[in-house]
Amino acid sequence: MAVAYTVRDGIAVITLDNPPVNGLGASTRLGIVEGIERARDDASISGIVLIGAGKAFSGGADITEFNTPKALQEPSLHTVIKAVEGSAKPVVAAIHSVAMGGGLELALGAHYRVAAPGAQIALPEVKLGLLPGAGGTQRLPRAVGLETALNMIVSGTPVLSEKLGGTGLFDRIVEGDLLDEAVKFAKQAGAQSGPHPKVRDRKIEHPNAEGFIQFARNSVAAIAKNFPAPHKCIDAVEAGVKNGFDQGLAFERECFLALVQTPESRALRHAFFGERAASKIPDVPSSTPVRKIERVGVIGAGTMGGGIAMNFVNAGLPVTLLETKQDALDRGVATIRKNYEAQVKKGKLTVEKLEERLLLIKPTLAYDDLAQADLIIEAVFEELGVKDQVFKRIDAVAKPGAILASNTSTLDVNKIAAFTKRPEDVVGMHFFSPANVMKLLEVVRGEKTAKDVLATVMQLAKKIRKTAVVSGVCDGFIGNRMIEQYIRQALFMLEEGALPAQVDRAIEKFGFAMGPFRMSDLAGNDIGWAIRKRRYQEQPDLHYSRIADRLCETGRFGQKTGAGWYDYKPGERNAQPSKLVDEMIVAYSKEQGVARRKISDEEIVERLVFSLVNEGAKILEEGIASKASDIDMVYLTGYGFPLWRGGPMLYADTVGLYNVERAMRKYAAQPNGDAWKPAKLVTELASQGKGFTS
Repeated sequence: MAVAYTVRDGIAVITLDNPPVNGLGASTRLGIVEGIERARDDASISGIVLIGAGKAFSGGADITEFNTPKALQEPSLHTVIKAVEGSAKPVVAAIHSVAMGGGLELALGAHYRVAAPGAQIALPEVKLGLLPGAGGTQRLPRAVGLETALNMIVSGTPVLSEKLGGTGLFDRIVEGDLLDEAVKFAKQAGAQSGPHPKVRDRKIEHPNAEGFIQFARNSVAAIAKNFPAPHKCIDAVEAGVKNGFDQGLAFERECFLALVQTPESRALRHAFFGERAASKIPDVPSSTPVRKIERVGVIGAGTMGGGIAMNFVNAGLPVTLLETKQDALDRGVATIRKNYEAQVKKGKLTVEKLEERLLLIKPTLAYDDLAQADLIIEAVFEELGVKDQVFKRIDAVAKPGAILASNTSTLDVNKIAAFTKRPEDVVGMHFFSPANVMKLLEVVRGEKTAKDVLATVMQLAKKIRKTAVVSGVCDGFIGNRMIEQYIRQALFMLEEGALPAQVDRAIEKFGFAMGPFRMSDLAGNDIGWAIRKRRYQEQPDLHYSRIADRLCETGRFGQKTGAGWYDYKPGERNAQPSKLVDEMIVAYSKEQGVARRKISDEEIVERLVFSLVNEGAKILEEGIASKASDIDMVYLTGYGFPLWRGGPMLYADTVGLYNVERAMRKYAAQPNGDAWKPAKLVTELASQGKGFTS
């Protein structure tokens, strides 16, 4: 049963029991209503306590029922709240740990609320592109005041219960046993004659409500221009201020139903579920035993190795950091300290925590010091011969059962695993730079990688707060394999008539954090050059524009050399269009016999994004990724794809694969069209009227 009904000292105790967070699924909602009615019909009952079992009061909607008939089944949450609010016997909500979304809306429907300290209180629906749909925009301002409520609703950020203790939300913050205190409170309330207070009957108090609402609008306009939900939240709260509770509630419902249909909400919900789905591997059951990871070794103390080490130290895991030379080791440790000191300056870290974290790092020049590590990650030069030497040395010193991981971004993990006598213990852990900041971790599964190794790494990723996505072995894995096609198209468009600033501007207007040429300058143009040189040997039939090679031949490697596709002033990162580069591009087109033409921003966006889509479809066909949402999570968390568009695969579904395929065939007929043969999966799904994510 999702709800338990017990009686204590003449008080009915209705306990929500739907792990892990007592989601308000159909059976939970029904159980609450039946409990209220049972208490109503029992003359020996003088009051009711609503409480959550386990780790929460309630985290809101049951996400397992999203997009199923059960989500809409009566009693709806509105019906449940109406039953709670309409009870003649007082209902006390006893809140601990978590009261979020529908859980908080349910508590607001009770006559009284008592809370334990440390409970997280929030209406986070805005993070899914929605607004609270069961009275939250109407009751919360009446409980905590207009200003606090609007801040909570528009941001979706949790607030600790004790910080709301001075508002009208809680009747009491209790330090002792929550249920005992709630039962006592309910007895006292039951001894008084009704009717009992309802939040809906309160007025929204504010000295200048109109002025504050306008201030909130201005703030939201600056930070949420691509997301309609925060604006609608303000509209709904304003409707309650101006027109009263009932009209405000009706308007809230209208806004909720409208937002559910928006592409932005679809994208945010897709990302929400995609992040959870990424941790599920089809043939690795959740019951798979995991290995104990208590000590980590990191080989390489450069930018990447140092950043990787910080992730584990931040999670309280000691790290042995290995380098081959003392000066490189000293530099690496100094950089880690500098990164932590920057956090102290920003108030994100205390000096005590900084010292605690640095004490968890053991710098060393000796491979033997890695002997007790449960996980060893190499972050050395991206060359197979170097990896060979490193993995043979790790294999010789690592204890049995240790996981051996490579941070390679493109190399064959199966070949790397073959350098050891224990390929089943080898896995790719591709962190993104800066590794201590970027959320994405590509977990590369080799042919022989053991299932418990995968399960362990996926669990560990959560501990170090990464979004982990599993990739099969191929050149570039998911992210870099796709980005190569994106860069190819960007270079072809330079040859055909565009300039770097126009390409970057168009895709940044679409919503990317950074266009391809600014991105290349930041990463270092020599990195792409090295990959292309390898491609020319391995895939001589693959057609590339050589325009980027020309740039690199002049030594313009990007920000690190003060010049790349753009010019950079000393000490500055602002990209300034380069007359020299623009002239070089025009001269290259002429040399190739290409008549330059005007390329529209629409074409730039289509060619860049649909090149990602086409390669993503091939990755799905080949089983490199197990689902389209995994590809989207890679691009949302690692490559700056706009969140409100949901990732390349969802975006293709939003446009419609019929339209995507037509665009691909159109570009296939143009110069440089050999890259545009639609993937088989694109053609199949388009012909069936389906999408990647459906």
